[in-house]
Amino acid sequence: MNRAKLTELIRRKKSFLCVGLDSDITKLPECVMNSEDPVFEFNKAIIDATMPYAAAYKPNLAFYEANGLKGLNSLKKTMDYLKNFKDECFTIADAKRGDIGNTSEQYAKAFLSPEGDFDFDAMTIAPYMGEDSVKPFTVYPDKWVILLALTSNKGANDFQFTEDKEGLRLFEKVLKQSQQWAGKDNLMFVCGATQASMFTRIREIAPEHFLLVPGVGAQGGSLAEVCKYGLTKDCGLLVNSSRGIIFADKSENYATVAAQKARELQEEMAGYLK
Repeated sequence: MNRAKLTELIRRKKSFLCVGLDSDITKLPECVMNSEDPVFEFNKAIIDATMPYAAAYKPNLAFYEANGLKGLNSLKKTMDYLKNFKDECFTIADAKRGDIGNTSEQYAKAFLSPEGDFDFDAMTIAPYMGEDSVKPFTVYPDKWVILLALTSNKGANDFQFTEDKEGLRLFEKVLKQSQQWAGKDNLMFVCGATQASMFTRIREIAPEHFLLVPGVGAQGGSLAEVCKYGLTKDCGLLVNSSRGIIFADKSENYATVAAQKARELQEEMAGYLK
């Protein structure tokens, strides 16, 4: 899905909501546990319930890889199901990969190749190893690299605000230097909602790039603050909510409640898009 299609999708749905499919099998509702594939059964119901309100879906690969081959099979079935809505949603592999060039080529092939089992639209990438670890993810047409820039976790303070001799903080250097590797049509940045006070500075450096913003909802990030400082003329945001939607209810009504939570965020987003 290229930038034009993504922007049109957001405008049509009046939503830049990304639903995180962090489908931890230990937290699934009891009512799905007797099915042949509880994770896929859960994901399918969440997708059906939230599709009218969501622009993107983001499986976190850790929750699938932890279950070995069964987990990867659940992920494949989830991606195959999402292909039924290929014009209705953007898909992100939350993988945070990044390694030497030939290894990154294999990671990119695994998750971004149209000939592969998964065929995601985008993939989160760790930039620590630099250009040659990132470039292999940029070779697939209309696929996106989503580079970690300023994250929402407590440990973000350990490295991301470290200044070089010119006073440039590490997250700012990531934002600046990576734009030499890819452009706004295939490069996004992860910027946590709990770091909303930094969004003005982020937009000074990357005024037109899309930002993937986790941390709204269970992590306490403010959608209003993110939109105030992060929205662009093309929206420029995909705001993720995971636990606040998919685990909002543990009863047989879990999908209905997930739809309600997604609709509430979509309606708020529609207001900001105006």
